[in-house]
Amino acid sequence: MAEHADDDPVARARTLAEDDPYCAHLGIELVDIGSGTATTELTITEDLLNFHGTPHGGAVYSVADAAFAAASNSHGDAAFALETNISYLAPVEVGETLTATATETHAGGRTAEYQIPVTGPDDERIATFRGRVYKPG
Repeated sequence: MAEHADDDPVARARTLAEDDPYCAHLGIELVDIGSGTATTELTITEDLLNFHGTPHGGAVYSVADAAFAAASNSHGDAAFALETNISYLAPVEVGETLTATATETHAGGRTAEYQIPVTGPDDERIATFRGRVYKPG
């Protein structure tokens, strides 16, 4: 008997992530999702640049946060961010695509931790994002 999509927590998380209006507005796409993992992409456009002509930190943060949200909600229970941080390492150019890959690195009781490297062309590390979630259910 096939599992109904409503019974599949990864499928539910995929639907939530794909229907996110903020991500759609920025152009963030969900590339892959699994239990405790997710990958998102964002191609840098002119409207995502800051006054230095480099991608705005908020755009880089957002592609990582989208992967974090998808991965942390892939277990079936709602997950809410407790804390996040990001280290910016290198800029990219307009037209280049950022890839954020979230991996659950710790799950304990009602909290979980995720590491999300953000890479650019040739898998160069652009930023490192870390987040922790609370799961009330």
